[in-house]
Amino acid sequence: MKGFASARRRGVVALVAATWTVALVGTGVAQGAPSYPSSIAATGDSITRAYNTGLFPYTDNPSASWSTGTNSAVVSQYTRLLALPTAISGHAYNDAKSGAKIADLNGQMATAVSQRAGYVTVLMGANDVCTSSESAMTTVDAFRASFTQAMNTVTAGSPSTLVSVSSIPNIYQLWSVLKGNTTARSVWALFGVCKSMLANPTSTKAADVDRRARVLQREVDFNTALAQVCAQYVQCRYDGNAVFSTALVASDITTRDYFHPSVSGQKKLAAVSWSAGYWGP
Repeated sequence: MKGFASARRRGVVALVAATWTVALVGTGVAQGAPSYPSSIAATGDSITRAYNTGLFPYTDNPSASWSTGTNSAVVSQYTRLLALPTAISGHAYNDAKSGAKIADLNGQMATAVSQRAGYVTVLMGANDVCTSSESAMTTVDAFRASFTQAMNTVTAGSPSTLVSVSSIPNIYQLWSVLKGNTTARSVWALFGVCKSMLANPTSTKAADVDRRARVLQREVDFNTALAQVCAQYVQCRYDGNAVFSTALVASDITTRDYFHPSVSGQKKLAAVSWSAGYWGP
């Protein structure tokens, strides 16, 4: 049985390695950076709301958002655009909502259209992976359909709006980094955090090893859907799995829930997403 378990662990390691080498899908954007936008809208979930990074615990703190935040420690995409010759000052909207899933993206896109946002960032899908159980995860077909609907809404309502889509952060890696932390395990259990991946975090039983591998694969499939759908729209640019492939360390995760990005994690998201976007290096 020991050899059997080792083989299973090697299988998961191989799967993780494969996710880091997923072929980049075309962005659908011609060579050459477009003009700078005069407004930005952020869509997404609690990550984009910078949940649990503020003075008051367990609340949103959009000023620290990687996308539209104004916290100088984060250096958000909005902050970076402010430093360029743009008219974007005062025209940043955070339309993300904590707890949102991909099915909620269409409504957020409609709001961005009503705001006449020239540039929209998307970071959505963590809540479709992180659910109360593996069986509660969103199906790949439903995920793809919801993202397609949202892209149709923004491109039909505002054809000139640029959309920048970030891949979903690697939930398996979060488990790997923090599973040895006793406090993190206690918080995950107490609050039922991302049970699809984080249940029984130290277990090496075949059932738990296989479950984590399947949840990871579902996330990989979600990111693939984001890339493939985005490639169908000239206004859309996918990050080529840059966010998913970013290695997070313990200090990048808040110690309030051991799940959401800390201020340093938000800073890392801002830098990675910017570099993979329209105007990055």
